[in-house]
Amino acid sequence: METEKGNQEASEEEKTNNSSDVLLSALLKDIADVLDFLEILKNEENQKALDEDQVEKLKSELAFICTYAQLSYSNLEKFEDVMTFKGQEAENLLRSILYDVDNNVGCKYDMLHVLASLRDNIDHCISSHHRSNSSATMLEEQLNFLLLNLHHLSKYFAEQKFPLVTQYEILQNVCGNMCDFHGLIVNGCVEHEIVEYVLPQFQLMAERVGCFLWDGQIGGKSQLFKLAHLLMKIIPIELEVMNICFTNLKASTSEKVGHFIKQLLETSPEILREYLIHLEEHMVTVITSSTLGAQNIHVVIEFLLIILSDMPKDFIHHDKLFDLLALVGALIKEVSTLVRDLEEELRNKESTNETNRATLKLLENIELLKEDLKHVYLKAPDSSQCCFPMSDGPLFMHLLHIHLNDLLDSNAYSIALIKEEIELVRQDLKFIRSLFVNVEKRLYKDLWARVLDVAYEAKDVIDSIIVRDNGLLHLIFSLPITIQKIKLIKEDFSNLHEKIPENRVLIVLNSPKKPVESKSLKTSKIIVGFEEETTWIIRKLTGGPAYLDVISITGMPGSGKTTLAYKVYNDQSISNHFDLRAWCTVDQDYDEKNLLNKILNQVNGSDSKLNENIDVADKLRKQLYGKRYLIVLDDVWDTTTWDELTRPFPEVEKGSRIILTTREKEVALHGMIYTDPLNLRLLRSEESWELLEKRAFGNESCPNELLDVGKK
Repeated sequence: METEKGNQEASEEEKTNNSSDVLLSALLKDIADVLDFLEILKNEENQKALDEDQVEKLKSELAFICTYAQLSYSNLEKFEDVMTFKGQEAENLLRSILYDVDNNVGCKYDMLHVLASLRDNIDHCISSHHRSNSSATMLEEQLNFLLLNLHHLSKYFAEQKFPLVTQYEILQNVCGNMCDFHGLIVNGCVEHEIVEYVLPQFQLMAERVGCFLWDGQIGGKSQLFKLAHLLMKIIPIELEVMNICFTNLKASTSEKVGHFIKQLLETSPEILREYLIHLEEHMVTVITSSTLGAQNIHVVIEFLLIILSDMPKDFIHHDKLFDLLALVGALIKEVSTLVRDLEEELRNKESTNETNRATLKLLENIELLKEDLKHVYLKAPDSSQCCFPMSDGPLFMHLLHIHLNDLLDSNAYSIALIKEEIELVRQDLKFIRSLFVNVEKRLYKDLWARVLDVAYEAKDVIDSIIVRDNGLLHLIFSLPITIQKIKLIKEDFSNLHEKIPENRVLIVLNSPKKPVESKSLKTSKIIVGFEEETTWIIRKLTGGPAYLDVISITGMPGSGKTTLAYKVYNDQSISNHFDLRAWCTVDQDYDEKNLLNKILNQVNGSDSKLNENIDVADKLRKQLYGKRYLIVLDDVWDTTTWDELTRPFPEVEKGSRIILTTREKEVALHGMIYTDPLNLRLLRSEESWELLEKRAFGNESCPNELLDVGKK
């Protein structure tokens, strides 16, 4: 009896599924007829132009209806209400289009019958959805149609509903890639044996994307959080597709396969970059950062992010681009596996020794990849020497020393990747500075010029790697070259130090709070240009509104923003004008409380350490209140940092000022109160020549026989 009952239930379920498939097939045929008709109208003679917005809207509504008629088994919330509304919208749009179409054309293609059939079949699919069951595997054609419609819907969300949200664009690209790859399978361009193991993941991906977009359509909450979670689930399928393409399809002569691989090269770097960012955020949430394996994985992720941020760029050999992308994809798969293993071991309180060893092996592979990047994948940049516009040596060297110390104190993963290199730069430059206190720079101007050039270069290269601004070239080429330059200068200084007479002394700058003035320091400055800018800034600092104002200096790296700000900061008229002054260098991954404590120490004249029990922001506000203060926030990277650091600064009518230096004009405009930002220009040709002449010949003029060559 039980066997007979079970057979009856199975038979009933099969009948239900067959009935649902028939209804779905009829609906899909009606929608295909409508879409074909819209294409025909484009080429119909004597037909007035259609309203393109109306046509696109209809296509979106039909894509929505197709998608969720296929996913009706997914227990979607408010299914009947939403689908009924969408069906009515589609009907109204189609009627409006038909109203503008010649009657003969409409009759020729029997569109009124198609419209009636479409309406009936939508109603039938809605009424039967509660009887639908998920089939084990969709037919290839059904799945391909579903993926096509999901791509259309995700594109609508990315371009129309959320055009400024990058994650929706990522979702659109993933859906597009998976749709196109599945199309290659359906069209026979890819053999089934190659993709058999990954095919079930396509339907699962489609169901997940469909449920997410449905939730977004009905106004679900926490959509960005859910989207991040969705991307973490579906991007690994793209990794599998990349691996299949690299392993089996790279040598294919098919034009369609070649076009798809080109599409992967264009879209995958940003997709994989987004995946790594979400993976890193997930790690921070669920894995203790002090775990050795976690620290190693973060370093690897940062390295991969630098590569992906620079793909595809002209300095990567074009014929090696896909090889590099596939290699990065394989490493990301390995990282993802290690994260999952580490998370499980920590959750189950198991030993992580094996996973930790695996992460060390991964770090070794990264070092090997660096060599391959240098010799195989990348084009070496030209070795032209950067020429920086200012060389106020003691000031800049002091600031750079502070900056490097701040970076080394940071726990940011972007810094962990190059922490050893930063320490090497810091130690060697510190050694050079210590020797130079006993040297008259004017006697060794060539060597001093080399020191300043390489110091500017070191800061620019390190900062560029941290913010991933051409970070790959800087990491593989510029940073090792810069470190080698510093070592060579250090050797020259060591040899020079043995020859320095003991009675020659140069005083260097020791503290931003109490600048040291001496004849040697003043005569050692080589600052060219920006006299007008200096005067303008001083005028804005000492005049203008009684309320708090912000003077912003923007410009490209190495343009002299920091040196100009420091020059103004130490001007005698400025130090006399303000009751309190403080200087704060901000790195990208800063600690708000530590920075505020540094400012507090400067205005207090103390050197107290941060006390967790003290509200530093409140204490700083009280210290500044009622005073005319000047605060310099040097090298601010984003608007959030600006907002957080400036909260404690009271806005009272005392004529207080903030000097802001930043690469990002957006930050300067965000912080602006009364005064427009100063965009620091490049040196004029005559100023550049003056700088070069002073570097090369000191106070003397360039010999006449070298003028023509020098000015070239």
